[in-house]
Amino acid sequence: MTSSDRENLGMETPQGPGGCFNTTHWSVVLRAGRSDTPRARAALDQLCRHYWQPLYAYVRRAGYSREEAEDLTQEFFARLLAQNSVARADPMRGRFRSFLLSSLKHFLMNEWDKARAQKRGGGVPVLSLAFDAAETSCASAVAPGDTPDRAYDRQWVLALLEVVLGRLREEHQAAGREGTFLGLKDTLAGGRSEIPYRELGARLGMSEGAVKVAADRLRARYRELLREEIANTVARPEEVEKELRELFAALAY
Repeated sequence: MTSSDRENLGMETPQGPGGCFNTTHWSVVLRAGRSDTPRARAALDQLCRHYWQPLYAYVRRAGYSREEAEDLTQEFFARLLAQNSVARADPMRGRFRSFLLSSLKHFLMNEWDKARAQKRGGGVPVLSLAFDAAETSCASAVAPGDTPDRAYDRQWVLALLEVVLGRLREEHQAAGREGTFLGLKDTLAGGRSEIPYRELGARLGMSEGAVKVAADRLRARYRELLREEIANTVARPEEVEKELRELFAALAY
């Protein structure tokens, strides 16, 4: 990762996720504990929908066939969402990323042989999962020498960025500025010196100066949403920066 990439992702700015931390998804789930409130279940369901692909990548890298990995992933989520397994998580040190992976490893070691003799998930998948897209992502993003854990971390970063970009696009759609987002989204990946502002301005019907301002605002909002989304997966606000550093270090090795 280049220094400009780190800057664009906000890794040089040690600010927290803001005052809304107490309403984030994973903290809500952990606080609910064994009570299994509807709000906590909805938050957990949302997190699983966002971050299932890293689990699939782990299972594939562990040597299972595509068909086995699909069955394993669906059965794992069927059990996770039906059994309130989150009650086992430690609120003082629980990150959703770590909890999900340790739960999957436990499932693979102790539960899969039992589950294989049963009809997967009662015959009805609990989540609608795009396995074709996940398989393509695994093939392109996972390096040949990656361990299952490393493949999991790489896919987690990609899933995180996909969620953030989706939120950013939705905001621009709601404001009637989706065209501006589509025209400027590539500026999120490069340094300022690499951005052809004049060319972008010509395409968008904007002056070079206006494009620079819009690109800076887009990057700033991207950094905010990135931290908000990471806050959704950790239990305490002070864990956001640590999680950010660890996740993007996963792309460097």
